[in-house]
Amino acid sequence: QVQLVESGGGLVQAGGSLRLSCTASGLTFDTYSMGWFRQAPGGEREFVAAISRSGDGMYVAGSVEGRFAISRDNVKNMVFLQMNSLRPEDTAVYYCNADSRGRVGVLPLGDYDYWGQGTQVTVSS
Repeated sequence: QVQLVESGGGLVQAGGSLRLSCTASGLTFDTYSMGWFRQAPGGEREFVAAISRSGDGMYVAGSVEGRFAISRDNVKNMVFLQMNSLRPEDTAVYYCNADSRGRVGVLPLGDYDYWGQGTQVTVSS
């Protein structure tokens, strides 16, 4: 079965960096666009970034533009989220997802084919 497993979350001070990873299995990875969402306590799940099947197209939310970068490795079946200059408001559970239609952008949550279980990122002030 398809699995998306996130890792790399943790506790970091404001201004610090983290690199999240998502390892996919059970699917033909390079036929899916991939993305990251996050959900803060009491908040809705919100779009963070997405990347095309080949990795040459990316879209990043305005709230993290210039601080976060998405990338992928189609050999290792992994997608990454490099997070720099972290702020307390970046505290959330971060989820990766996969879209079989290869779209890059903000889609309704139900449009994604698969989701991971999430990894907690906590930024202290």
